[in-house]
Amino acid sequence: MPSLLLRNARVGLGGPLRHVLISDGRVAEVSAEPPPCDESVDVGGGTLLPGLWDAHVHSEQWAQARRRVDLSPARSAKEAVELITAHAAASGITMGYGFRDGLWPDAPHKSLLEAAAPGRAVVLVSNDLHTAWFSPAALAVIGRGDHPTGVLREQDCYSAMAELPPPPEDELDRWVAEALTAAAARGVVGVLDFEFADNVTAWSRRVRHRRIDARVRCSIPKGRLEEAIGRGLRTGEPVAGSDGLLEVGPVKIFVDGSLNTRTAYCEDPYPGTGTRGLLETPPDELHATMALAAAHGIQPAVHAIGDLATGIALDAFERVGCPGRIEHAQLLRPADFARFARPGLIAGVQPAHAPDDREVADRHWHGRTGRAFAYAGLLAAGATLELGSDAPVAPLDPWDGIASAVERTDDERPPWHPEQAIPLPVALAAASRGRHGVRPGDPADLMITERDPAGLSGEELRRAPILGTLLGGRWTYRGAL
Repeated sequence: MPSLLLRNARVGLGGPLRHVLISDGRVAEVSAEPPPCDESVDVGGGTLLPGLWDAHVHSEQWAQARRRVDLSPARSAKEAVELITAHAAASGITMGYGFRDGLWPDAPHKSLLEAAAPGRAVVLVSNDLHTAWFSPAALAVIGRGDHPTGVLREQDCYSAMAELPPPPEDELDRWVAEALTAAAARGVVGVLDFEFADNVTAWSRRVRHRRIDARVRCSIPKGRLEEAIGRGLRTGEPVAGSDGLLEVGPVKIFVDGSLNTRTAYCEDPYPGTGTRGLLETPPDELHATMALAAAHGIQPAVHAIGDLATGIALDAFERVGCPGRIEHAQLLRPADFARFARPGLIAGVQPAHAPDDREVADRHWHGRTGRAFAYAGLLAAGATLELGSDAPVAPLDPWDGIASAVERTDDERPPWHPEQAIPLPVALAAASRGRHGVRPGDPADLMITERDPAGLSGEELRRAPILGTLLGGRWTYRGAL
């Protein structure tokens, strides 16, 4: 690959103007005078920063959600039905995505869909991916016509969605590749994919047949752990034949559900109910699964949203003594903050969820929200944070999460628990796998912003114009350069 010189780049937040030479996929030199090169691009004072990673993505679901009916404006089951009815097709399955029923005054039910679109197959998926709402015709497609409500949650939801006829493989691969190319235009150079699939195989196929514009860490669903062990997969190792684009990721294990579905497992019951949420994996089973994975070089990524679930996950990490991740950690017990400081443990958090879920949290976690989405508290306790979107739960655009982490709001509402805001440099590093700057020897996974992010407001950060993105020195996005 010919060497590339980025001239007149402002290196880092508030950094000096420098010339940055890229050679053999790495930053070779950062200098005040331009060195010899094969190709030169003047970036005109744009700010050069490490490229961004989205540390929690469901790639296939995100790619499909970009083509589904948007249900996010619905404030009731009735409104969700009205939104989907205009699009309900006479044949095939009509898919909607993005409803949040945690504050709805009415309940979803298959009869509402049937009354509005008689005989039509309609499936609505909640924003958090933990609930699917089927019409009677859609239930018949998967052989569950006798389901009483058509509303399936947690494992029933996941299995029902898996039973739906999938898009053609080649078409889905094209959608996924297009979604990553769109993400590259926002400065993204890598994702950790938590799709419920054989991700190593799927991504290996995509890399062989398509241009892929980001690096991918391929997670392993819990149900495929023994298969992965048999294949000799180990977390952190490159996937053979991927030219360095793919890496084996962790195994995903669920302890609980979600806040909006009221299945996050909490110490205190949800208001007006006797339930504390759903325990997906009991402590002994969690320990056994993590120990099996760790013994074969596979790190665990444990989904835990409620405070009791997060405590159970921390207990398991202490018992097994392995590195890994806790995904979400939305609500924490006061005594558990310091436990995140253990070496090798990463808190994979999604700051865009805080402004999205603040009203639901205020209702269902009343009196406890000072320790919800508590990023400043985690940092103060010594935790290592990595930012993700959980796309399609939030858009695959790390700037949305960075702005939410810094501002603690995403609209005209005042900041929600502003004491839990974190500084911009910290948020940027947490969104780039811990990289704090651009130095010789670094991988040339870089982005160039038109304006220095240090001078931008939260709303300006969300819209931050990207001039270019480089992956190993290759342009994956090149705007006005």
